[in-house]
Amino acid sequence: MAGIATSLARLRTLRKLFEERLSAGSGKTARPPARPNRLRELTNFGSNPGNLRMHVYVPDGVGPSPALVVALHGCTQTADAYDQGTGWSSLADRLGFILVFPEQQRANNPKNCFSWFLPGDTVRDSGEALSIHQMIAKAVEKFGVDGSRIFVSGLSAGGAMASVMLATYPEIFAGGAIIAGLPYGSASSVQEAFEAMLNERAPSSRALGEVIRAASNHRGPWPKISVWHGTADTVVRPSNADHIVRQWLDVQKLPERPSGEERIGRHTRRVWKDVNGDTRLEAYSIAAMAHGVPLATAGVDSCGTVGPFFLETGLSSTSLIARFWGLADKPKTCAQQTTAERTHPATSHSTALAPIHAAADEVPPHGDDGPWVRHAGLDVNAVIASAFKAAGLPAPEPSGEPGSGRVNPAGIIAAALKGAGLTRA
Repeated sequence: MAGIATSLARLRTLRKLFEERLSAGSGKTARPPARPNRLRELTNFGSNPGNLRMHVYVPDGVGPSPALVVALHGCTQTADAYDQGTGWSSLADRLGFILVFPEQQRANNPKNCFSWFLPGDTVRDSGEALSIHQMIAKAVEKFGVDGSRIFVSGLSAGGAMASVMLATYPEIFAGGAIIAGLPYGSASSVQEAFEAMLNERAPSSRALGEVIRAASNHRGPWPKISVWHGTADTVVRPSNADHIVRQWLDVQKLPERPSGEERIGRHTRRVWKDVNGDTRLEAYSIAAMAHGVPLATAGVDSCGTVGPFFLETGLSSTSLIARFWGLADKPKTCAQQTTAERTHPATSHSTALAPIHAAADEVPPHGDDGPWVRHAGLDVNAVIASAFKAAGLPAPEPSGEPGSGRVNPAGIIAAALKGAGLTRA
């Protein structure tokens, strides 16, 4: 009896800590204004042993054989709130793919968390995992989805549930993305789930890989995986991102040393490539970010709406994940698309991807005029000169050789101030 009492006391302590941190995270950012729900619910998609709800988004004029993205919300969230925060449906408008948003019900979990830690919900052909698989099958049948372009992503408990789906049904996914989540097999009870989220652990890479190999009879090829985590996350320890990486490195038989690493502002991206030179795994470490989805609400890849657990970082995980999967061949905003983009969306998850940013060994040094910014394949100086001319201002001094793709921010600022009459000639 003493052992039971100790276990219950430990569980109460962990639950309280989890709820306090979850509550603190939800209160740091104001909730976005309400908007009309863009999703519609589908019923009768199967036996639904996990008792989940199925919501879908189908863009107007979607083309034949579209891709499918399954998006899994985090604790305390709904399918619609997750769509608004991430911007997935707005990106689908631009790129022409179908979305499925599974939604948890409070009858299953009082915090609306997916049951990524319960054995009955995390094995193939059972519970919530089977319900989500049935949703995918329904979407493939109803919307003519291309079976070779099915992807899954999620945040927190949804990220951990994405790990479940990638492990238990790896043959149906071309790729996955796990944001502030946990590796498959991290827990088999509520207490183990809290321990995995809140405390440091040190599972071996071999053990992490074994649980995926035991989850199905599949032996490859495996989905390509994108992992995202904030360094200041107190709800799910950032070390879980490393465990996810090591789990998939072991499964895909990739070396532990990354093929490349780059700094993106304060953030870090690592990539691992296979023997053919194809990137199979990437991991983003988002500096100083708490628990949530990384957003960029301005710039070439802006997407989503800031709110609780949807955090401005200057990087849009939604846009960059879609690009990593091959749904886009360059960064995309969630703004209105062009007719050409709708008519000719990206069609293959095997599309070769150009580097998102300059590699670490290609970043030019800082000089007296400040940091340089490089944009490959574009004469940025000519674009800037045209913009200044259109505004009736003298163009800034060019930086570097024509077509080099380098610009000097300090020179641009100086020219703008001079044109506004705020500095001496």
